[in-house]
Formats: sequence, C-alpha cells, structure tokens
Amino acid sequence: MTRNSILIAAAFVGAMASAEAAFAADEYNVSTGTTVEGQGVALRGVDAVALAEGLDVTAGHARFTAVHDGVAYYFADEEAMTHFAADPGRYMPRYGGFCAFGVAKGKKLDGDPRYADVVDGKLYLFLNAAVFEAYSQDKAGVLAKAERNWPGMHRRSVAEVNGLETASLR
Repeated sequence: MTRNSILIAAAFVGAMASAEAAFAADEYNVSTGTTVEGQGVALRGVDAVALAEGLDVTAGHARFTAVHDGVAYYFADEEAMTHFAADPGRYMPRYGGFCAFGVAKGKKLDGDPRYADVVDGKLYLFLNAAVFEAYSQDKAGVLAKAERNWPGMHRRSVAEVNGLETASLR
C-alpha cells in the first residue's frame, strides 16, 4: 500500500467515525466526548435499568458501560449492564432520550432522568419539573402527540428540528 493510499484510508475511517458521532448526537440525547472512545453518554450517566424499572436515579459508572447504536450507557453494576445488553430496547428512553413533551411540541429538548415516567413499560424523560407537571395534566394526549411527531423528527438534526439552522444564518 502506498503512502497516499494509507492517508486516504485513514481520512475515510476518520470521516466515518465523525459521521457516526454526529448521527448519534442527533438521534440520541447524549453528552459528547465522555468515553475514551468518544461516544456520547446517554441519560447523563444514570443507570438505564434502575431508571426504567423503578424510576431510581442511580449513578452509573464508566467501568460498567454498554454501547448500543453508537451510544454509551453507564450502569451501577455488572448485573444491570448485563440486563441492558440482553434487551436494550426494554430500558432505553423513548425518543432517543429527548423530552417527550418537547417531542409533542415538535422540538428536541434535553431529557432529564430526574423527571421521568414509565408508561406501559416505556421510559419517557422530561426537561424539568415544570414541563413534567404540564405533561402530568394530560399524559395520554402528550404521549399520543409525541408518537405522531417523532417519525418526522428523529432522523433530523437537533438544529433543524428546533429551527436553529435558519436562525443562525440571519
């Protein structure tokens, strides 16, 4: 292999890795650059299994990390990590961890594990206490609207969904 071929291959691998990170950032609500490999961490590092099974906001640890779809999830112990690895869909928050109320309003907003709800075995996150209170007034209505909105939002960038791309051009 020539030097130029090696450089081209390295550039391609770097571009693909960056594309995956950018894709994950728009598909999932993550903290970027927090793992050694550069994967974003979901749920602000909170144990997804503890949250989905009992709404316990339990800190996860980097030594118990499972990566799913390019996103890192931290767990409090090996048992929780194993449960998640066996069935990630059971524990992952809906809408990529973005605020369910925000999705119902057509926005990708931060989802905070402290403001979570489990409905029909599905984990939903919310922006803050005020938003959680607003959701509590009409849970079924909010979740139905979020379900309708999400297919048109989840493969689009946060900036595009939230109208920030055109605003930054002005």
